[in-house]
Amino acid sequence: MKFTDWVTRVLLIWLMFATLIVVLLIGRATKLHNNPTISRAANPQVTAFSKYPQAQFQSAKEPEKKFQNVIKSPVKTNQPVARYVTTQAFAQYRPNYQVVAVNPTNYGERYTQDANGLPLTNQPIIVIHETGYSASSAINFFQVAHDDESVQASYHALIKLDGTVVYLVPPEKRAFGAANSVFETPQGVETVQTNPTLPASVNNFAYHVSLETPPDSYDSGSQQTHSGYTEAQYNSLAWLIAQSQVPDDRITTHHLVDRSGKKVDPINFDGNKFLSLLNTYRQVKPIYQVSK
Repeated sequence: MKFTDWVTRVLLIWLMFATLIVVLLIGRATKLHNNPTISRAANPQVTAFSKYPQAQFQSAKEPEKKFQNVIKSPVKTNQPVARYVTTQAFAQYRPNYQVVAVNPTNYGERYTQDANGLPLTNQPIIVIHETGYSASSAINFFQVAHDDESVQASYHALIKLDGTVVYLVPPEKRAFGAANSVFETPQGVETVQTNPTLPASVNNFAYHVSLETPPDSYDSGSQQTHSGYTEAQYNSLAWLIAQSQVPDDRITTHHLVDRSGKKVDPINFDGNKFLSLLNTYRQVKPIYQVSK
């Protein structure tokens, strides 16, 4: 065999092996990219909540010392436009998490027009709930198909007693967390009717997050018989909401937005503690615009 023929064969064999190795590496990378399994012990670097529509706001005052069933922080006037940024404390707190699929009958799309065809421009709000029973019972309900629209229900997220954050409905979707509801502002009430046969609600512009009810407080209807929530739940709730651009004065409770007269959750919720933690996990960063 001539030397040139031998060299040619060696090069062809080497190219075949190199091509095989490249194909195997590409296949491995594709498999890892498409793997839906998510670790329950590690925290996602970027959560879906950060994609929720951002509200324009101005710097907020410190929360009032006495919390009287309202989570609010009146905005100052003539302040530069600003945004929230997360802090070092946020980076250091890493709660466990789960991602759970919800049956599609229990959530929908966010509408750009109401039932009358009018354009919708509501800025987002956050509504805090509690489950009433165990987290598992709520999740099981959300995973069952419900054809009756008056029964359909869901949250965007749920926080277990141990602080685990359970992601349920993607934030860009409309969770069915508060039927027959309005959000009160100094400028008036906000609500949206998307179905002419059902009462108007805040669902179209709300992010719903719920705290798991402690076992000794199932069916509780008052602060006296409700034992409250864990430190882990308060921390995880504040950590989750710190990732949004929703200002303090647009964070509310199911009880406050409800117009059915039946919802009282979250019972025994410490708004001062929550706002203190929220201000630990995020802070306002002014954005100064250069005048032309």
